[in-house]
Amino acid sequence: MSEFGAQATKRNPLQYVSETLQDLRAKGVAPKLRVLEGEQKPVCPFDGREVVNLASNNYLGLTTHRALRKASVEAVRKLGVGAGAVRSIAGTMKLHMDLEEQIARFKQAEACVVFQSGFTANAGTVSAVLGKDDLIVSDELNHASIIDGARLSKATIQVFRHKDLADCERILEEHASFSGKKLIITDGVFSMDGDIAPLPQLCDLAEKYGCIMMVDDAHASGVLGRGGRGSIDHFNCHGRVHIQVGTLSKAIGSMGGYVCGSRDLIDFLYLRARPFLFSTSHPPATAAACQAAFALLDSAEGEKLVKKLWANTKFFKKELKKRGFQFQASETPIIPIHVGDAAKAFEFSRRLFDAGVFAPAVGYPTVAEGKARLRAIVSASHKREHLLKAADTLVEVGKALEVV
Repeated sequence: MSEFGAQATKRNPLQYVSETLQDLRAKGVAPKLRVLEGEQKPVCPFDGREVVNLASNNYLGLTTHRALRKASVEAVRKLGVGAGAVRSIAGTMKLHMDLEEQIARFKQAEACVVFQSGFTANAGTVSAVLGKDDLIVSDELNHASIIDGARLSKATIQVFRHKDLADCERILEEHASFSGKKLIITDGVFSMDGDIAPLPQLCDLAEKYGCIMMVDDAHASGVLGRGGRGSIDHFNCHGRVHIQVGTLSKAIGSMGGYVCGSRDLIDFLYLRARPFLFSTSHPPATAAACQAAFALLDSAEGEKLVKKLWANTKFFKKELKKRGFQFQASETPIIPIHVGDAAKAFEFSRRLFDAGVFAPAVGYPTVAEGKARLRAIVSASHKREHLLKAADTLVEVGKALEVV
């Protein structure tokens, strides 16, 4: 037998990947990626079909805003298409520093550092500020980036039941004599159910037990607070949260993440946050677009967009409830439609798409087994007719599948 033939008869060491994938497809829980063939808008073409878009995190419709487009184009003309290096070597442009100062002012913090994504902002910060001798007390429904950052830190991890303040305090009492640093961490808005963290009470616990308080405001920035300043502003917890994380990829309409806090914290992250140290910085077009977005949020137009987002949210929820849908946990533009069985949820989403509405299904591992759902997200750019069509289609398909 030739050498090639002998190699061909050997078992592929990645065969298990193919087998697992085949199993997921057979169960109906391995959907293909939907491909957007135009701009990210409230009605747009995916896979050759015009659909009402309830799938995007583009809360304020800024991905196509004229001010962001103009800023991006001008930055490319003046500064080129890339930064050319990591921030810690030669990739820190004045544009990056100006953006960080702008975000810090917006969030009413001393300083800010911009990361390449919201995921790396969370993971890089938690793993930089905590170590193996420390304690992390985390809400059970926190984002995957928080979970990964906690694991990377090698700290002791204790998880409290979702938004359960008594359970959180039980853990803190049990670790009252813990000698290392202690961190309480929570999402500001939880991405799968759209509910809001009990931030003032968590701050009370952090102060009582001498903990660092950290909030991931990815889905709260641009949504809650004055002009979309987030959950800290919403609850007037300024000065009580030591580490604020946000994203530039959702309501801001561009790409990236950031951390706000004290000047010393940010200078420390410049030196110790691995994603910051080992990733090339944002291209000028991205940084400039983010600057334009924050300038917009800090204006009358930004306030108007946030109000429109909430008006659309209230309207759509009211229309869904009239049609028999229930989503008691949601307090924000994130609207979960619970199905339970993952295969049924993905079939629900597929039939909706065929009928002209894109509301993606979410199953394990994004949510727990048996808690699959559709997740619909409202934006400021949706019109009433879009939302009415979506509500009518959801109930029509939902009844056929006995979901509603």
